[in-house]
Amino acid sequence: MAKFVAYYRVSTQKQGRSGLGLEAQQVLVAEYIRAIDGVLCAEFAEVESGKRKDRPQLSAALAQCRLQGATLIVAKLDRLARNVAFVSTLMESGCEFCAVDFPQANRFMIHLLAAVGEYEAKLISERTKAALQSAKRRGLILGGNRGNIFDIQPKGSHTGNAVRRATAQQRANDLRPVIAEIQAKGAGSLREIAAQLNARGIQTARGYRWSPTAVMRVLT
Repeated sequence: MAKFVAYYRVSTQKQGRSGLGLEAQQVLVAEYIRAIDGVLCAEFAEVESGKRKDRPQLSAALAQCRLQGATLIVAKLDRLARNVAFVSTLMESGCEFCAVDFPQANRFMIHLLAAVGEYEAKLISERTKAALQSAKRRGLILGGNRGNIFDIQPKGSHTGNAVRRATAQQRANDLRPVIAEIQAKGAGSLREIAAQLNARGIQTARGYRWSPTAVMRVLT
């Protein structure tokens, strides 16, 4: 069964207070998920202006997607797709994406929206290569020392460990608000917190069920 986390957006504080447009988005998302026999895990609504670049509710929605292994779903792609902050945040998250009004878009559409940036990066790369070739023709020796593998290997291991630590830290950051909510609802022990995480369908980083020890590792 496909899992989804919904993200809704209204443009002004006035629309946010009145619910204008929000209910319509919720109906579209609910009907789509029902039609494909999916399940809605969580919902997040952002009240924002066009000038605002930070998206706290989007970040929270993507955190839930990572925790639940779910797809981020929005009602309409048009305005969100033209929002640079939304596109960049989504691309960096690694989460799958679906728009009710254009289900075929998925990440393909997001890649198209990033095409201009990629093209610019390609131009920079081509200019860099041309500069290196010019330097080589002038007799400049390019490249590093390929005989120092034993010096490089520890650096590679250190980098790999740093990446794994950063990934673990990201997941811990995603989990803390969820655990705080569970604690606020009365779960006082590690065993109770683990039970609530399992009940919500959230797995550990390695895809296992939660144990009190695993919860303690996240909290510490």
